[in-house]
Amino acid sequence: MKKESNQCCPKFSTEKWDKKTFNWNQKPFIKSSIPTFFHIPIPRMIGKKVTRMMKLAEESKKIDENIEDTLLLFTDPSPFKSDLLLSVTGNVTNAKNTSLTGVFMSKVFDGPYNSIPKFIKQLNTYLSEQGKKAKNHYVHYAYCPKCAKKYGNNYMVLFAEIA
Repeated sequence: MKKESNQCCPKFSTEKWDKKTFNWNQKPFIKSSIPTFFHIPIPRMIGKKVTRMMKLAEESKKIDENIEDTLLLFTDPSPFKSDLLLSVTGNVTNAKNTSLTGVFMSKVFDGPYNSIPKFIKQLNTYLSEQGKKAKNHYVHYAYCPKCAKKYGNNYMVLFAEIA
């Protein structure tokens, strides 16, 4: 499904992402960072960064045509910094290009942003039931706050990079 011009976030399909395993071999992303205060980002900074990243990817024609497959992953290397990774289809001009390689398992959650620590514990329990352990966590928010209100859900996909 292509992104409609008046559409912000596409309708999210939980079945596509819940309890799935992904084997990524140099899956391309562009990266940016925002400051956080004990893992709490400054909201207006997120929007500016995401808009800039999307613009760079679109101008380079490196955004997936199926917008539902585009991931915006957040990971916090420290309590004062959050890295944003936008999935792309190749190198993007004037962006910090990077990639992810490894096995990633996902689980979908629906709830407020402040439930992420609880969701990470639930994901880790799920992983241990599968005999797996996470070495890193990433969060993909299915909707921006405006669309979460519109659709009535605040879905997020937690990805665990398997150790």
